[in-house]
Order: sequence, then C-alpha cells, then structure tokens
Amino acid sequence: MKAPQPLAALRSIVPATVLLALVSLPSHAADKPATASPTWDRQAAARYLEGREIWWQSWDRAQKDHGTLCVSCHTQAPFALAMPTLRHDLGHAQPSDTEQAMLASIQKRVRMWNEVQPFYSDAVYGAGKEVESRDAESVLNAVMLTSYDAPTGHLSDTTRDAFAHAWALQSAAGPDAGSWVWQNFDYTPWESRESQYHWAALMAVAVASAPDNYRNNPAIAANLTALLGYLQNHYDAQPLLNKIVALRAAAQFPSLLTKPQRSALIDLLYTLQRPDGGWSLSDLGAWKRRDGTPLETRSDGYATAVITLALEENGVANPHVQHGRTWLIANQDKTTGAWTAWSLNKNRDPQSDAGKFMSDAATGYAVLALAHQK
Repeated sequence: MKAPQPLAALRSIVPATVLLALVSLPSHAADKPATASPTWDRQAAARYLEGREIWWQSWDRAQKDHGTLCVSCHTQAPFALAMPTLRHDLGHAQPSDTEQAMLASIQKRVRMWNEVQPFYSDAVYGAGKEVESRDAESVLNAVMLTSYDAPTGHLSDTTRDAFAHAWALQSAAGPDAGSWVWQNFDYTPWESRESQYHWAALMAVAVASAPDNYRNNPAIAANLTALLGYLQNHYDAQPLLNKIVALRAAAQFPSLLTKPQRSALIDLLYTLQRPDGGWSLSDLGAWKRRDGTPLETRSDGYATAVITLALEENGVANPHVQHGRTWLIANQDKTTGAWTAWSLNKNRDPQSDAGKFMSDAATGYAVLALAHQK
C-alpha cells in the first residue's frame, strides 16, 4: 500500500467548482423507467464516491483533533463499504489516494484511542454526547476497517484493536445490553434513537465478514452472544428499515430470526415493491420530517439497494430481486454516477452537499447490490 497522501494535498486535487459539477444530482434521476439501460457504470459510481469523499475530507466540520477526520454514516461509511468491491471489479489493486487518506485517519484514531477526543463533547453538544460519539465511532471504525481487510483474507492488528475498542464499550447491562449507545441528534436514520439497532446489526455483519475466522474467536464469544441476543430481543419493535438490516445479519447468523419472522418480512417487502421495480424509503418507517415538509415517496436508490442486497444475501433469486436490480441499473445517473435518495429529515436542496447525504448512502449500497454474485 502506498503511503497515505496528506489531507491538505488531497483538498487541492479537485477544485471546489469542478467537484460540485462532478457530483451534482439532477432532480429527475429517479424518474426513469426501469428499462432505460442494460448495464451500470462502475467508473461513474467510483467517480461520484471519490468526489464526495474528497469533499468530506476538505469540509471544515469533518476536521477533528490530531489531524483526523470524523467518520460519517452517510458518506464515509458507504464509501468504505463499497470501494473495495468496486475497485476489484474495475481491476484496481491498490486503494486510491482518497481511500488511503480515509484509512490513515481511522487507523490513527484506533492507535491513539486513549488520546484522541470524542467527535462531540458534552460541553458543546450536551450531556451524554461524548459517550454517544465514542460508542458510535468504535463500531464505525470496526465496520469500515473490516471492509478493507475482508478481501485480503487477513484481519490486521489495527482492525482487531478497533473491534476490541468496540467490545469494551458494548453495553453490558440494562434493556439495551449487547448494543452500543448511538449518536442521537434526531436525524433519521443515521443519528437517531433507532440508529442504535441499525448499526448493531451492521456490526454483526462485520463480525461475520471479518477474516481469520474472527467470529469464532473465543475471546469475543460472550460479546457476540450478547449482540445477537440484543438483535433478537429488540427485532419486533424496530422500523422496517432496521428489520431489513437484521435480515442481512441473519444471512450470516440464521438463528437471529425465526422462520416465521423471516418469511413475514420478505413477504412484506414483496408487497411494498413499486410497479417500477423499486422501493421507497418512505415506506420503511413512520418517518416525519422535522421541518414539516412531506416525504418524497418515489422509489429511491437507498431503499431499493438495501432491500435488493438483503434479499440477495439471503439467497433469494426471483423476479422481485431481478426487478430491483433492473431498477438500480436504469436509475443510475450516468453523468454523476450516483443513485438518488432524499432526506427523511428536511426538504434539502438536492444540489447542496447536505442534500446529497442520502444519495451517498444510496450509491454505496447500490454498488454492493449490483456487484453481488447471484
């Protein structure tokens, strides 16, 4: 692996005006019929994800102590999950400079875990934010680093340390034992109360995908048992989006869901599929925007990608899955490379950087769904 490029140098790679033009999303991107295109553009998807990560690394609000970066559920995590798969498909053996800068920041924070400050302090953001921030970061670090270790077949010492930090912060008692206190700024689905279950399920997915048979390491047996117990015990109370992520975890840990739970969930997803082949995030929870504006109800890239991926990982291969894949292929914007999704919290300007957060997630997960081997 090449030495990570300094963050300051990365910020000069693409001028801001060029970067904005590169990643702008047209508002009609999700209106195309499901037969518009037979293929998807991997290069364009990589270009979009890289551009958004370059922007994230240059944003002043992402800058943290010791020259590190905040990890973000909506932009950096999907980038980290998708890029190893995307690079493999494109024949790029080494992580890009942008990826290396991201990894260098995560690895530095893992190494300096007892020295770096939480992303959010109690003094500035209110009581409890340091615990929320620390717990959430520990899980995100493990999930993101595992995404890079999995293709190599070896779990690095740094990733093992990241898991160890997360297990040390796992709730050991109370109704949420087995999970992590999550960052809660009332921004759904990434920074809200329900995010706790969502990312606990993704932590289970990461444990299962970690190489070197990590899931069977006796040292984590009690932690993993507590995690799976939390996911089982809290499943029924979750919004549908979280149940879909639990379905992904259940592909690796079949006992997590009972057969009736699994069948009922999959049948419900079939009924929610739109005639165009896609799914809408507005159907996956009792969402209400904090600004009072109505939710976007069209099929979107995030809901369609997450559901299609969950079904694929559970061995489902039927017209519902094929129609989902067809919708994703048809609705990639070939200019920007992105898949469109809309905020559950505000009626955001789709051309703004914050307005693209859900599209960042949609694009990362669409890559995973379309690259999945059937």
